[in-house]
Amino acid sequence: MSVDFTSEHESLRRLVREFAAAEIAPYSAEWDRTHTFPAHLVPMLGDLGLFGLTTPERYGGAAADFTSLCIAIEELGYADQSVGITLSAGVGLGINPILTFGTDAQRDRWLPDLVAGRALASFGLTEPDAGSDAGATRTRAELLDGEWVINGSKAFITNSGTSLTSCITITARTGTRDDGRPEVSTLIVPSGTAGFTVEPAYDKLGWHASDTHGLTFENCHVPEDALLGPRGAGLSQMLGILDDGRIAIAALSVGLISRCLDECVAYAGTRSTFGQPIGARQGVAFPISDLAVDLEAARLLTYQAAHLKDAGAGRAEISRAAAMAKLFATEAAVKATRTATQVFGGYGFMEETPVARLYRDAKILEIGEGTSEVQRMVIARHLGLPLTTGAAS
Repeated sequence: MSVDFTSEHESLRRLVREFAAAEIAPYSAEWDRTHTFPAHLVPMLGDLGLFGLTTPERYGGAAADFTSLCIAIEELGYADQSVGITLSAGVGLGINPILTFGTDAQRDRWLPDLVAGRALASFGLTEPDAGSDAGATRTRAELLDGEWVINGSKAFITNSGTSLTSCITITARTGTRDDGRPEVSTLIVPSGTAGFTVEPAYDKLGWHASDTHGLTFENCHVPEDALLGPRGAGLSQMLGILDDGRIAIAALSVGLISRCLDECVAYAGTRSTFGQPIGARQGVAFPISDLAVDLEAARLLTYQAAHLKDAGAGRAEISRAAAMAKLFATEAAVKATRTATQVFGGYGFMEETPVARLYRDAKILEIGEGTSEVQRMVIARHLGLPLTTGAAS
């Protein structure tokens, strides 16, 4: 299929690109160097309407399509991957669970501030011993006297410890099913709740300007109505959330690949050796050409998946397309940073060049929202291969 963007899509792309060029790109290297989360950008992104792109107007959103969100993430990710993931997680993992599964009261309480960029929300799925194997969740929530009492921990949670974080949606064991498997439910935990501790920020390889923490729950009490959706529906909810998130991560990867391509073309056209620009040499020109092919393929897969979601395709079709888009785009992104670093030569190994930061930022794309191995499991399952797959697939 071809990617046909509407005039509204193109207007949005120009808006985000101009904003990113003025408010993000000049400062991204410093945020990366100092590991600074640019909290001031969140309300600015809210004012642009980016957090509310896919949210109904009732809550202050634009009621736009999922393709619009992917465009915004791609453009922000071109300028700074950390800012791109802040929007991606803020919408896909923060707003989306409450919007999709919440009651009217939960939506009215949380969504207006999240959409406006006055607050951020996060999603706590991963645990120290339960990542891709989400069914191995050890965090527990017991209903006692009209309150859920939560005990456990979460790991690698984005947007969980900022000054703007208002709540986190978590998965927890709430009992045992008739078949003996754990019953997993989803709960909303407001920031500042007694017994809920945000651990110190991680010292990460990349995404230095993104907020990431571990979380601990020790006899943390939340009201019974903090349950998000039906009791026991946590794993099913999580799978739907992850499908959307995988498309968004693919869009973030497209932004990174596009940045690598532009950096390579510019450098190869100006850097000369032996009297010629290095771009005149096949050893440089061919890898850059391959990078351009990967960009087009990644963009097509990503926006095909977004189109299927916008068109109301079935869950299985979206899941398959999301897995393919994420697998290809993220691995192409890692490859693109290797190419860019090689084209820049010794300068590519220096932090003064943007490709060094891109190189560090890229690897997590193959891990977050389901590893490349999990995506291959999903694709194999849709092909009908007899694989045993975990809940996260």
